[in-house]
Amino acid sequence: MTWVCLVILLALLEYSLFGALVSRARKQFGIHAPAITGHPEFERYFRVQQNTLEHLILLIPGMLIFAWYLSYVWATVLGLIFVVARIFYAYAYVKEPARRHYPAVASGIVTMILVLGGLLGVVLKLI
Repeated sequence: MTWVCLVILLALLEYSLFGALVSRARKQFGIHAPAITGHPEFERYFRVQQNTLEHLILLIPGMLIFAWYLSYVWATVLGLIFVVARIFYAYAYVKEPARRHYPAVASGIVTMILVLGGLLGVVLKLI
């Protein structure tokens, strides 16, 4: 479980970095809080951060439950794939939003595998 926790912490640090990039983009493009629109590049940084948050809500408990009931090794591997996919997602979204598709799909698939796998593990434990 130590490796699972390490990957979760990496995902949280990645999310924090995305937040820092949003803050920098706010200053760079003169977007004052609470505004979340105003410059297309700022909006892309903001969407990377928000979309990552939307995934973390599923990823973290999914990883923990998957690790507990099925495999901590596979939870770790899948979590690392998620973190790497999010790096590619962020880069693609900021540079050319249309190119974000594959890394977005990859991180979405990983998240669903962890959540559904965790559910399967819990159900198997119950029966």
